[in-house]
Amino acid sequence: MNEVSKASKEMGKHLSTHFAALAVQIALLCVVFLYIIPVRGIAQELEEFAALRAQQDSVVHSHETHCSRERSRTAWKIIEEYLMPFLEQENYNISRTCRLHPENDMFREQELHKDHLQVNEWQCGFCRKIFISEKLLDQHFDNRHHNLLNISRGRCLADMCGGLHCDVMDKSKALKTKCNPAAADKNRHLCESLANSCFPPKESPSARRLHDFFLRQFCDAHTCKRGSQPFARGSGKTTNLLYYAICILLMMFLPIFYCIVYAHQREMSKNIKNFNFKRIPKMNQKTKSY
Repeated sequence: MNEVSKASKEMGKHLSTHFAALAVQIALLCVVFLYIIPVRGIAQELEEFAALRAQQDSVVHSHETHCSRERSRTAWKIIEEYLMPFLEQENYNISRTCRLHPENDMFREQELHKDHLQVNEWQCGFCRKIFISEKLLDQHFDNRHHNLLNISRGRCLADMCGGLHCDVMDKSKALKTKCNPAAADKNRHLCESLANSCFPPKESPSARRLHDFFLRQFCDAHTCKRGSQPFARGSGKTTNLLYYAICILLMMFLPIFYCIVYAHQREMSKNIKNFNFKRIPKMNQKTKSY
């Protein structure tokens, strides 16, 4: 009997430990099951967010690599300074099919929303944020307002830099001393195609005159011959130059004018004092005679 009772007790202990271990395993499986489901959901959300961010970054980088904002800005400066004044003189409006039209610049909308407040203070016209340099504002446009870019085909104004002499305008880049005839011919062909498309000679007398002007102003300089310079007809902004010249002359002559006025007033005050001192003794002599 004692042996049977001992065997039953040992079997009971073994069964209890077995059931306890099984319960612990079941509990662990439940915990793991309940934990894996939300973790997988979070991981899936993180993967989707990373994919979306990579897609956005690829879009931004595609804007940066396919069209240069700096070169487009230089090209527009050339158009604004060396072409637009002559168009205004002829009262001529270029068509939208012309690659030099403002609407064919993918950065034009963003460039118009730049506010240069001070020397180191640039403001975004869309969200009113302020930056210490134009380069940082350009990066802000690429990151936050890239949806406002007109990225349709044929909207990159930087592609016209070869015909517009952007390297001459961009003083930060050193010009090549040795001329490449093949590159000069290619740029000349691009320049002449711009003249033909923007100013068709058969359209009107104004278009014919501007066509010849464009060839002289931009296209004739695309050669390896010495003595040929771009922008041969000048900028056309004579009023601004005259205004600056007058301002400089005024700044030079104003100090001289004030010095003359000051010296004259000082001399007048001395004469008045001397005149008063001469009259005082005579008046005293008259009073004593009486």
